[in-house]
Amino acid sequence: MNPYIAPILMLGASNVFMTFAWYGHLKVKAAPLIAIILVSWAIAFFEYCLAVPANRIGAQVYTPAQLKTIQEVMTLTVFVGFSAFYLKQAISWQVLLGFAFIAVGSALVFFAPGKPILVHPSAAHAGPTAAQEQRVP
Repeated sequence: MNPYIAPILMLGASNVFMTFAWYGHLKVKAAPLIAIILVSWAIAFFEYCLAVPANRIGAQVYTPAQLKTIQEVMTLTVFVGFSAFYLKQAISWQVLLGFAFIAVGSALVFFAPGKPILVHPSAAHAGPTAAQEQRVP
């Protein structure tokens, strides 16, 4: 499995499950809340079956901050499609522009590694992580 591509694909797929677990019930207004919660938990199980291995695989080449950023960008991307096609909600230009700004800000996590400003005391003298060792300064 390619550690650069697999996490992106797996996090994308996990976000489809997550989005249905969190928002799919909005079309089922008559169902009791406890049933919605139980179904959402069942759907979330499959999300975790993809997200956890995606993060393990991705940790070989990405930092935790980069993995979280990938997940968040996937969340917004999947949500726009879900909202438009499943919930039949119109997507305004303000929503798209706001999500685009978030995506541009997310790029900073990948293209401006810089020097850490927050370092846990126990990690201050530790060597670089596997993902950091593979980076070219």
